[in-house]
Order: sequence, then structure tokens, then C-alpha cells
Amino acid sequence: MSTPVPITVYGRENCHLCALAKTRVERASDAADVPVDVTEIDVDSDPELAAEYGERVPVVFVDGWPAFSLSVDTDELQRQLEQHEF
Repeated sequence: MSTPVPITVYGRENCHLCALAKTRVERASDAADVPVDVTEIDVDSDPELAAEYGERVPVVFVDGWPAFSLSVDTDELQRQLEQHEF
């Protein structure tokens, strides 16, 4: 079994776009048949993160690289996961 791809979702509570982003990450992972390890970070829990991201959430990092902001393209994420080097 391959090592899960780390995905970090910067968002906030009660954010419908953030919830949608997490759903799309799950769909892309399932479609690519690639395991992911999702970490969710609430930007409101840290004043520096809140200042950095403001209302510009969700922001999704794939394996440490910024991949999506405000919306996750499921097909694009699936391609990224399929091409990920393990």
C-alpha cells in the first residue's frame, strides 16, 4: 500500500465552501484510488492565520504545495493524486 498523500485544508467552522472542499478531496482520493491524510486547520484558531487568509478560505495544500483556493477542482485534484510520486 502506498503512503498517504498529505493534504492540508485551511478553513473555518460553518464555512460551506470549506465543507465542499473536504468532500471534493474525498471524492478525488476515491476516484484516484490514492490514500490521503487530510489535516484540517481552523484559521480562526490563530490570529496570524486569520490575518493571512482572511475570508480567502478554503485553501488546500497538496503535499506541502498550495493547490487550490476558494474551490477545489475534483478532476484536477484527481490528476494530481494520480501523478503523485510515492
